[in-house]
Formats: sequence, structure tokens, C-alpha cells
Amino acid sequence: MSTLEIRDLHVSVANSDSTAEPINILKGVDLTVKSGETHAIMGPNGSGKSTLSYAIAGHPKYTVTSGTITLDGEDVLEMSVDERARAGLFLAMQYPVEVPGVSMSNFLRTAATAVRGEAPKLRHWVKEAKTAMSELEIEPNFLERNVNEGFSGGEKKRHEILQLGLLKPKIAILDETDSGLDVDALRVVSEGVNKYKEREDGGVLLITHYTRILRYIKPDFVHVFVNGEIVKSGGAELADELEANGYAGYAQAATTGA
Repeated sequence: MSTLEIRDLHVSVANSDSTAEPINILKGVDLTVKSGETHAIMGPNGSGKSTLSYAIAGHPKYTVTSGTITLDGEDVLEMSVDERARAGLFLAMQYPVEVPGVSMSNFLRTAATAVRGEAPKLRHWVKEAKTAMSELEIEPNFLERNVNEGFSGGEKKRHEILQLGLLKPKIAILDETDSGLDVDALRVVSEGVNKYKEREDGGVLLITHYTRILRYIKPDFVHVFVNGEIVKSGGAELADELEANGYAGYAQAATTGA
């Protein structure tokens, strides 16, 4: 059983005007994600959802000004980015970057070696990678392409979930993995997440605007994120309420302090 615990987390980002004060984005986030649980974080654009994911992963642009993040009692904030990955944290990015000159084959095996602590035996690795690719309906020649170079939006997102399946983290943070996906790609990507959760008993922190992915990935908990804070938490039924009524009521309440 693994536990990602976030307590009173405050995060700022540098202002584009270098003479101005940093901008406070997260304003006291409390959240606990355990093995086998799926937490959906939903909220309007600019509410700080992606900032939360970047802060957990250790993006250098984001500064934790107070609060704690621990994984199984270990201080995540004291870890470098690669140490966080080896400890069992994984981030599927909203906008995966291209890495020209690095093949998918080399990238994936190097990442698996770094996380597992030893290089997987080549014969076993080829079988493991091909099986994972087949489940995500990825063509075999995918491995010879450069990382995300010339990929469609759907291909990039499938690649993120391929990494998830091969790296087998304790806790997976999925930042708007559903954005830009058509119906078929959404189904395939969701099935990949569900297989990871079933096989690894992993915890999932799913960040999204929309309920459509929640038809495939069933959340145990839904959190409404507004103005850098979780303003309400509930079960899967809360997503249905958001689908029907939107975020306007929560955003107004947060602004007025109600």
C-alpha cells in the first residue's frame, strides 16, 4: 500500500515581469491518494490543476513556498526529479515534448532501466514492449520513430500511457490525458490506465475538464479545484453535478468567500 500525501501546499510561479512579485497559484491544497484509488480533479482553466501536477513532479518553474508532499512517508520535496520517478511517481504531461534524435526504443528502455535500477533483459524487454504497444493499438514501427517527433495528439497521449504501463509507478498523475483525443483514442488510452491500475494496484490522480473520460475511468473521489484550492470533494456523483451545472457556482463562491 502506497500513499501520496499533500498537506497545506502553497506554490508560486515567477512573474513574467521580473521586477514583480511571484504569482501565488496554489493556496493550501490538502489531498491523499492511496494505492488502488482513482481521484479526479476537475475545475476551470487557470484554476491551478496543472500547477499541482508539476509541483508533485518537481518542475523547476514552480516553487513550493510552504506545505509538504510525501510518498510513503518520504519527503518528496527533498528529491530531485529523477529520484521522484524512481520512488514511484509518474506524470503524463498535458503537452508531451518532442525529443529529436532519440528513438522511442532507446528512450523507453533507458527510462525503464533508470526506474528499475537495472537494464531489462533484451529478449524479455522486446516482448514486454510489444505486448504493451499491442494493447494500446500502437504500430510496431513506432519504436523506431523519434520521441514524439511528428506524432499526432493521440499518438503522444498513447505514448504517455505506454510509459505508464512499462514503468509501473506507485502513483500516476495524468494531466488532461483526454485533451485532443477522439472517441476511439480516448477508449484505448482509458483502457491502458485501467489495466495499469488493475495490474499494479496503482493510485491515479486524474486531472480533467470534462466528464467524458470518467465514463471509462471510474473515479472513487472527485475534487472541485477553483482558484488554487480544493473547494469540494465527493464521489463519482459530483462529476455528474459538474456536467449538469458547470463550475460557475463554485467559482463565484470562491471569489466571494462564501
